[in-house]
Amino acid sequence: MARASNSIRSPLARVRGLGSAQHGVSDWWVQRVTAVALVPLTVWFVASVVSLAGADFRTVALWMGSPVTAVLLILMLVATFRHAQLGVRVVIEDYVHHEGAKIGLLLAVNAVLALLAVGSILSVLKLVFRG
Repeated sequence: MARASNSIRSPLARVRGLGSAQHGVSDWWVQRVTAVALVPLTVWFVASVVSLAGADFRTVALWMGSPVTAVLLILMLVATFRHAQLGVRVVIEDYVHHEGAKIGLLLAVNAVLALLAVGSILSVLKLVFRG
């Protein structure tokens, strides 16, 4: 007797193991968490920058160099660059169909975003530990 299957995949696809590998779920959650984290961090950052409008360099450097501000800035930078990396990766994976170009673009985007993130975080840390 043949067994009825509730799957919409064909028998050949089931035999080959084709289908979702469930790897995207964690990335999906990380993207949502970073998006939620960026809302208050961005509001705080924009309000802070507006309040510093017209301030001289020393005032801004002192503001950025305080420990609380530095931690919030670093959190915002980490969340921003991780969120951007996940978003750009999805776009590349969905719209670049040539496998070589896809891998090259993913590597280039990851490298550029990593360099920008490290450079930004080091800039904040330099202000914190100036002296």
